[in-house]
Amino acid sequence: MSVKAMMATILQDQMTLRGVSSLSPSDYEDIVEVLIERLRELELSLAVRELTDKHEPQ
Repeated sequence: MSVKAMMATILQDQMTLRGVSSLSPSDYEDIVEVLIERLRELELSLAVRELTDKHEPQ
C-alpha cells in the first residue's frame, strides 16, 4: 500500500468518525494529493525564505 493510499485511508477513517460519509475513496485520494502538493509548495517557500534570509546583509 502506498503512502498516499494509507493517508487516504486515515483521512477517510477520521472523517467517518466525525460523521462525514458522503465522499468516495477517490475523493479522499484527491484530497491527499492536494495536501501533499500544498506541503511541497510550503516546504519550497520556506527553503527559499531561509536562503533569502541568510543572504541578506545584516
